[in-house]
Amino acid sequence: MPSGAQVPFHDEAEFVGWLRRRWPGRAPGLSLGIGDDAAIVRPTPGCDLVLTTDLSLEGVHFRLDLHPPRSVGHRALARALSDLAAMGARPRFALVSLSIPRTTRRSWISAFYDGLGTLARSLGLTLIGGDTALTGSGAVTCDVVAVGEVRHNQALRRDGARPGDRIYVTGRLGLSAFGLALLAFGAGPKGGAAPATTAPARDRRAAVRAHRYPVPRCRLGRTLAQRGLASAAIDISDGFARDLGRLCDASGCASVIWEECLPLAGLKEERHRGYGPLERGLHGGEDYELIFTVRRSRASYVPRSIGGVALHSIGEIRRGRGLTLIQRGGLETSLEARGYDHFRLSNGG
Repeated sequence: MPSGAQVPFHDEAEFVGWLRRRWPGRAPGLSLGIGDDAAIVRPTPGCDLVLTTDLSLEGVHFRLDLHPPRSVGHRALARALSDLAAMGARPRFALVSLSIPRTTRRSWISAFYDGLGTLARSLGLTLIGGDTALTGSGAVTCDVVAVGEVRHNQALRRDGARPGDRIYVTGRLGLSAFGLALLAFGAGPKGGAAPATTAPARDRRAAVRAHRYPVPRCRLGRTLAQRGLASAAIDISDGFARDLGRLCDASGCASVIWEECLPLAGLKEERHRGYGPLERGLHGGEDYELIFTVRRSRASYVPRSIGGVALHSIGEIRRGRGLTLIQRGGLETSLEARGYDHFRLSNGG
């Protein structure tokens, strides 16, 4: 974290004015935004509100030596918006609370809100308030409260899967974990002292970008909800296996996954510190893709992609409990619902 001799703003009024200039407070349904004791919004008739909150903690969810301030802001908002995507909700508003050391430079704060704001505007979301605290020392902490809307009784939930449903996943699995490994071990797009991969530079850049600037699948989630395709859904924040396990637990079902159908990121033959594409795809977190289930009778209506994002059929829901992986050779193994810990570099599982 860059440091300076002075606090970034003279007082709270200066900061609020600076923030209001960035977010003028004009949006459908917004009666009162930044600057008062609280915001006032009008819900859209016929819609349910969907609310979520996500903490981003320095040293847990991001590292200042690996994540520039634009990335910290982007990722803080993306975490919350991915929850809205999993519910099929349209993002509307957000409140952002930020705790930073007093020596934080104004340029860092500006870049943080640039990253957050660029993602917000791309999805039609408006910042309507929050809180900011300066501390004598300590780590950066950000809390985002996101508000979305979904048509009444259209929200996607975790508990709707039933035996016979097909399981789908969006995008690619393990791309964020691959990007973090490149950053953490000096093999990013600019190279390092000991490159950890033979992947082409283009693939390395894509992996690093996927980690630093993940794209929550908000439009895709809304499409699934509007078309009535998904019987259940969850986003992948803590790892594919762990989050699929949560969906199955909520639905009271088991699942079977076909390894050959998993859209894994990285070279098949590549292993880094004992982890290859399969391990990263199953247990690497922060992909922010969606896992969703579809009734077998509706599976033929699922397109190959939505909005340019590929949809992959990877398994099915069955009776019972637990997760099963059918390997490429046909061997069935129990799949442990463990998440990959991005910031434990020893990676003991």
